[in-house]
Formats: sequence, structure tokens, C-alpha cells
Amino acid sequence: MNIAVVGIGIIGGSICKALKKNTSHYVIGVNRTRSTLEQALADGAIDEIGNETTLRKADIIILATYPHACIEYTEKYGEYMKGAIVTDSSGIKREICPRMVELSKKFGFEFVGAHPMAGKEKNGYSVSDAALFDGASYIVVPCNASDEAVNKVCALALEMGFGSIKKTDPEEHDRMIAFTSQLPHVLACAYVLSPCCLNHKGFSAGSYKDVSRVANINAGLWSELFLENRDPLIGELETLRDNIIEITDAIKANDKPRIEELLEKAHHTKELLGE
Repeated sequence: MNIAVVGIGIIGGSICKALKKNTSHYVIGVNRTRSTLEQALADGAIDEIGNETTLRKADIIILATYPHACIEYTEKYGEYMKGAIVTDSSGIKREICPRMVELSKKFGFEFVGAHPMAGKEKNGYSVSDAALFDGASYIVVPCNASDEAVNKVCALALEMGFGSIKKTDPEEHDRMIAFTSQLPHVLACAYVLSPCCLNHKGFSAGSYKDVSRVANINAGLWSELFLENRDPLIGELETLRDNIIEITDAIKANDKPRIEELLEKAHHTKELLGE
């Protein structure tokens, strides 16, 4: 197939590299910065430097941009997407899917929502990696697309190296991502805002690294994700706050049995999950 990837950052660049490494598909790169496309072409990550009109020959178009940029780009260039399967890589879906479905009807393409569950702390094409998705989960939100279109997107993900496909709807996606992805980023940022963080070297080991890792954050992207998934994220933050307060109160009260009870409850939860 001809596959166009719009946005050649860490995710889009990794998609291009995974496609070239693991499949025989023809990859077209589209990006605002020409120098990034030239580097991707030199690296063998893409077969062709494309533009909006080049989208006409794509069988599948992958929008690897910020959430609202997906909508804005499609509003502007949707006429060139007619007949294609269009998918995305956004970390939210309730804000994206309804509008993209509307645009798919207007411009004559099929939209299948998607979210690759992989990434790094750093951003940009320079840190993209063909192996980034190896064994990772690929979330698919069908958005009423045909079974044929959904199956093609799923098959392509497996070809790229993803280990499993999780199908869901926009509401469950955003509720679960608030817990598994967005909440840890808030926690990491809140953690490193402690005055102690600047003096951690020599005092820290694995625990510090585990908790703080994703605080090396793309503030523009994640602030957009937090606000567009506001209600589910606030619910998870309130649950976390309540749990922290409960442990804090037990420590203040010098209540060792209660502390042990709470810690054991957490330990048991991880055991149930086999982790």
C-alpha cells in the first residue's frame, strides 16, 4: 500500500521507520519542516517527500500530530483524502472522533481512531526508533468505520511490530488513559516540583528514576491532553489525592497497623495483576 504519515516527530518518525523495517509498503512523509523530511529520506525512513496534494495517492493516511492539529489539518486538506483510510495517533478520543467522523462524511474517507501505546521522554524525529512499538499495545477506536477499514488498520499495526490490539470506544479510551498515562505524568511533574529534587543526586536510585522519568515532558502537548480529557483526569486526581491523604493521616497518627493495611492492599492489587 501507499501510506502517508503526516507529522514526522517521535511517533510519526517511528511509524515511518517501523514501516520501512518491517513491511514492504511505500511510505510518504509529510511535515511542516522540510529539513526533517530530507533527513527522514536520507535515513531511509520514507520513500518520498510529500505534501498535501500527494495524499491523493495514499491508501492509508496516518495523522501523527497534536489532537486538535489532526482536525485542523483535515478541515484544510480533507479534499485530498477522498477514498483513503485515515487514522491518528492522538492520546484523546472523545474530542477527536466525533469531529473526524463528520469530516470523513464530508470529504469521503473512512476514519479509524488509533493510539499507539509507546513513547519516550524526549521528542522529535531525532529520537524516533523503528523498534519503539515492538510488543506494545495498539488501541483502536473504530468510530463506525467499515470492518474492512478497521481490519486494515489493525493488520498494519501488527505488521509494524505491535504486540496486541485493544478495541474500545472513545469514552473508555479516555477514562483509562486518564489513569494509565495522564495521571502518571501529573504525578511525576508534581513529584519533581519538590525543593528536594534539585539536590537529589547522590541520594537517589531506582525509585526516584521510576517516579520522575516522565516529568521530562512536552508541556505544550500534555497541557492540551490534560484539558481535553479534563473530567476523567480530575476524577483520577481526586482518587489519588484521597489515597495520599489516607496514608498521610495514618503516618500523622503514628498508626502502624493502618499504614501496613494500606500498603498491603496496594501490594495485593499488584499481585492480582501478576506484576
